[in-house]
Amino acid sequence: MRLVAPDGPAPSETALGRPRLYVLDGLRFVAALMVLGYHYLTLRDGWGNDPQAFSPELYHVAQFGWLGVEVFFLISGFVICMSAWGRTLGDFVKSRVSRLYPAYWVAVLLTASVLTLWPRVRSADSLETVLTNLTMLQQGVGVSDLDDVYWSLFIELKFYLLFALVVYKGVTYRRCVLFCGLWTVAGVVAYKADTSFLSVWAIAPYSPYFIAGIAFYLMYRFRPTMLLWAIVAVEFLLAQHYVKGRVVMNLGDKAATAHDWPARIGVLLAFLLMAAIALGLFDGVRWRWLSRAGSLTYPLYLLHMYIGFTLISLLRHRLPAPVLLTSIIALMLVLSYAVNRWVERSVGAWLRDGIDRGLQEMRRGSRQAPAAGRTGTWHQGRQGVARTEEGEGKKGLACAEQVDRTEKESDRVGTLS
Repeated sequence: MRLVAPDGPAPSETALGRPRLYVLDGLRFVAALMVLGYHYLTLRDGWGNDPQAFSPELYHVAQFGWLGVEVFFLISGFVICMSAWGRTLGDFVKSRVSRLYPAYWVAVLLTASVLTLWPRVRSADSLETVLTNLTMLQQGVGVSDLDDVYWSLFIELKFYLLFALVVYKGVTYRRCVLFCGLWTVAGVVAYKADTSFLSVWAIAPYSPYFIAGIAFYLMYRFRPTMLLWAIVAVEFLLAQHYVKGRVVMNLGDKAATAHDWPARIGVLLAFLLMAAIALGLFDGVRWRWLSRAGSLTYPLYLLHMYIGFTLISLLRHRLPAPVLLTSIIALMLVLSYAVNRWVERSVGAWLRDGIDRGLQEMRRGSRQAPAAGRTGTWHQGRQGVARTEEGEGKKGLACAEQVDRTEKESDRVGTLS
């Protein structure tokens, strides 16, 4: 039975009686480990030669770990739709900025410091590169990423900007479905239209994952329908279409001799797992340690690559490879915990408060002053304004309380970002 009208005001997750989705935290953490394994076990950076030589078995398992990014995008579509429901555009911006930037700033500064002190794998390039990377907008202005993992953050940002159009109008079932349809069409048309602007925003190789994630959330919030299953099926087929290109992108010269069926099966498993979550099959998972693991995901993703490569390069002749890898992974987990504990929480709260004060000041500064020449009705108008402001204040307080509840719920499951 549908709990609310598709296009009417929807209650929070707590009101829907749904449990906290611990399984999403766990899935995010597994995706981060997949990416980490792909970098540490299959790329020659740091090792100085092909790492397949010291562990062929691990190499063949990890060479498709880049699929963890696709899993992140699936989860992101689900979680962003969930966390944006019932929020204003200002609340959405506040949530995304305070979630993405604190750990990212620390990662950029730490990575730049390591690459400056020990430029064995790569250098920090220049101060301009570091400073531009702090904006997270470097790809848009033609500046290289300080760390290669940052490429996916720009994809996430474009998704947030596109979905902000839905948030601005108010997130509803109908608008989400319309958004999914229009973005799918844009991705298909971009190939034939041959316009860079449309291609940049269509992000066709990755949009199917975000769109499917949104459809899965609509199933979870309301109920599965043929329309939603059709959206998921189309996005799955489009995702499969781009698998070969992603294999070539990530395996390079080895793609010519490698099979792409493991990647295709990986995408299938990711969609099946998200479908199980959407159908509520994992609602009974209440393992609290998954929440802690999920909180490490974002800093682990940001920190591990070139800091880890540099440590491998420095220590590869001093420690056996298994000991070195285990030690570096343990160090990255500890470092991720520290960033989450002492940076993400405190700086994130500071950012939220600062942005909130800025939004309130903007709203106050945007109010129109009483029209001149209406002195005869000034007192009456003043009373009306007072009553209106009082009513808006009560509505604002109720909205703030609802946003706080929603934000706490979304922080529990998180995103890549």
